[in-house]
Amino acid sequence: MRKILAVGLVVALLLPLLTIGQGQPTDTLGRVKARGNLICGVNNGVPGFGFLDERTGTFSGFDVDYCKTLATAIFNDPAKVTYRPLTAAARFTALAAGEVDVLIRNTTRTFSRDVELKLNFAPVTFYDGQGFMVRKTSRINTLRDLNGATVCVLQGTTTEQNLADMARRLGITIRPLVFTDVSARDKAYDEGRCDAMTADASGLAGARVKLSKPDDHKILAELISKEPLAPVVRHGDDAWYDLVTWTVYCTIEAEELGVNSKNVTAQRGSADPNVRRLLGVEGDFGKKLGLDSNDWCGNIIAKVGNYGEIYERNIKPLALERVVDGKPSPNALWTDGGLIYGIPFR
Repeated sequence: MRKILAVGLVVALLLPLLTIGQGQPTDTLGRVKARGNLICGVNNGVPGFGFLDERTGTFSGFDVDYCKTLATAIFNDPAKVTYRPLTAAARFTALAAGEVDVLIRNTTRTFSRDVELKLNFAPVTFYDGQGFMVRKTSRINTLRDLNGATVCVLQGTTTEQNLADMARRLGITIRPLVFTDVSARDKAYDEGRCDAMTADASGLAGARVKLSKPDDHKILAELISKEPLAPVVRHGDDAWYDLVTWTVYCTIEAEELGVNSKNVTAQRGSADPNVRRLLGVEGDFGKKLGLDSNDWCGNIIAKVGNYGEIYERNIKPLALERVVDGKPSPNALWTDGGLIYGIPFR
């Protein structure tokens, strides 16, 4: 895998050089504009985050909506996205090789990915943690009860390493059953080939709805890791990194300021300078990002929504609330006691 990644990184470094002299822009935003659409690396088998409805051929989910926010910022059209489904094992190679412009695929930020793979992570869009799903009829109620269990896990993810680390820490034996494809992993668990399945807790919630008998399964309360999920871009293009970063902050800051898809038109007349800058009534933030319009953030809110709307549409149906029994989850706004915190448009 390291050799494959190394080859991918070399290709990514050479890609700009290959376009020089051929009349093609060497910056990511320039190439996206010239192409006329954004290529977004996504998942296609995780309801709530990245899911392909094979009947209609349409993608949906939290991560998919963030692809749409970026396309809206650039083209004022959320439909100008080509979704590229990627396995966990192939996602970083595809990004490094320039096959996708951005990776928005429930990806955890870690030291090695940030530094060794030479990637840049935009702000965290979802704070998660690794959990375990088991059958309600099983004897498994705690992590230690997993001793001797066969556990379905996805290859090329932090969950695979975390599983081994947990077994070592607790002094128990785990038999991993490893898959490269989400659907194959879920099918194996549903067929009873595994005693448990491990993934990000949000991914387990999404996987459960696809099982033949969803109500027969439970997600253990204990989490074994921190999994901050964020969009990812390549090193070496700060302007593109800035655009992806501030697109995320646009949705968060809008929710903080009470700007949503229903009132954004009226809010353009607000006297609040923070709202006026956010919506491009004042300042040249869009132009400074290389965009054609200063109203890019307002367009995002009008056509895709603010952070809260994106969350409600995609994550809430998985029964993952931002505030539970009066206690905020990490994905609540910081003003409500969570970790979602916007940066000022100033």
